[in-house]
Amino acid sequence: MAKKTSKNNDLLNSAKRITSNKIYSLLLDLVNDNNEDLASEVLKIDYILSYASNCIKQKDFSAAKEAISKSETRIAMLKDKGVNVDHLEYLHKGIKKKCR
Repeated sequence: MAKKTSKNNDLLNSAKRITSNKIYSLLLDLVNDNNEDLASEVLKIDYILSYASNCIKQKDFSAAKEAISKSETRIAMLKDKGVNVDHLEYLHKGIKKKCR
């Protein structure tokens, strides 16, 4: 079977424009391992982390803390399923450090 890329997969096509290279690489691995549901979960976590970062920039720390806690539970779920979440954890720690 041919490898899935952004040219032949809708999820990867939309994700390529909005995610970083490391997140896209993780998505690519998951989609090619027939784990599109986990790949969409990674996209959700990436969105939640960017939302938390934007909340911190706007000094809305309560919304940022709520988003950070949601991302923690989702990252833990992915970790239990054996997904490499090192980069997501790195982003999570950096954003959590900025939140008061």
